[in-house]
Amino acid sequence: MNASMVHLAVDYPLLNMFWTMLMIFCWVLWFMLLFRIIGDIFRDDSLGGWGKAGWSVFVILLPFLGVFVYLIARGRGMGERELNRVRQNEQQFRSYVRETAGSGGHAEELARLAELKDRGAITEAEFAQAKAKVLAT
Repeated sequence: MNASMVHLAVDYPLLNMFWTMLMIFCWVLWFMLLFRIIGDIFRDDSLGGWGKAGWSVFVILLPFLGVFVYLIARGRGMGERELNRVRQNEQQFRSYVRETAGSGGHAEELARLAELKDRGAITEAEFAQAKAKVLAT
């Protein structure tokens, strides 16, 4: 081990290392909060162009004051907008899955035919013929 490395370890004790890690964590947390707020400003449909520009300038020019004022003034709406966006994305995903499964696979029709075959209402040959007909359309 190099003598300078040993000297560095002595000059930088464990508590200073923890303090540095805490400062790095707070710095990263600050930037995450700042980006989240800027993203919320631009995703908010209720704000007009001047409102978005005003909040953006306020948050960029006076970041600490701007972020805290934004959280106080619009913090509750921030959570509600995020929840609505997640619900809308989930609804779009579910409708996409329904459309894709319903149109391409004819899943409901095949399930009905399989149920008829299991109950004995149709034979294996009739099931194969109806299945081929469904898949051909």
